[in-house]
Amino acid sequence: MAAFTPLPTPADIAQARVMVVGDVMLDRYWYGAVDRISPEAPVPVVRVTREEERSGGAANVAHNVAALGAQASLLSVVGADDASHRLEALLSTTGIQTHFARDPELKTTVKLRVIGRQQQLIRLDFENTPRGELLANQTTRLAELAPGCGALLFSDYGKGGLGHVADMIALARSLHIATLVDPKGSDYSSYRGATLITPNRAELQQVIGTWSDESDLHAKAQALRGTLQLDALLLTRSEEGMTLFDGEGALSIAAQAREVFDVTGAGDTVIAAMGTLMAAGLTARQALPWANKAGGIVVGKFGTASVNYQELSV
Repeated sequence: MAAFTPLPTPADIAQARVMVVGDVMLDRYWYGAVDRISPEAPVPVVRVTREEERSGGAANVAHNVAALGAQASLLSVVGADDASHRLEALLSTTGIQTHFARDPELKTTVKLRVIGRQQQLIRLDFENTPRGELLANQTTRLAELAPGCGALLFSDYGKGGLGHVADMIALARSLHIATLVDPKGSDYSSYRGATLITPNRAELQQVIGTWSDESDLHAKAQALRGTLQLDALLLTRSEEGMTLFDGEGALSIAAQAREVFDVTGAGDTVIAAMGTLMAAGLTARQALPWANKAGGIVVGKFGTASVNYQELSV
């Protein structure tokens, strides 16, 4: 069981610079009353009474970094559309420095969730893939922005924004900056050389297959860590807590005993907490219990949400 190293002070965290790179999106929520079934099809009719917008994907990671009190910046490719400007406006209220490359042919990813009777009825996604030349320019831009950062967080949602992540990780290593990756897909080779990756159970199973017991899991996770030349691998395990695999072995911590309301964005909170605390001077093992606590707090909130310093410190 991991013991709690004292949380860095707000002043220490305020000095930490964290840059997030990856797929951003605008999360839209339409809330309404459901009183009847449509006469056109056997579906509920939602009378929309309230609308809300939140930052999603890598933007939510940056939001979590800022909520903890660190200096957050965000590098991404977006469309030249209303959604990108709405997202930029949302982020500006939190003090996040945005570095957006705009592609006129790209639709900024929007996830629209319709909520009725306190549950999600449907989600509609609007998206396409950015052009390769803009993505190539992102590595050059990162080289200009990264010096002085304490951590780089790569948030991969499989939307195409991290097509050159291998070059970016190599750049970060050359600058001796901690690199944390929230991975996607069944091939992790592009994350080779990262400081830490943070897959959940389903994501890790896509890469190493299922495991028969804890011993089998430990062997397969450490083998993957060695193959990818990672300093550490952090497996998030929902109700089973988290396990960190590194050069010292495996370190597990139980889940925080909280009511789970919504797991949306929990992975964003975990990598944001790990990256922020590592940028503020903690090791991955020291940051682990705090990141676990942050994840436990955020699943008690609805939708993409964040955890602030005060919530984490009590």
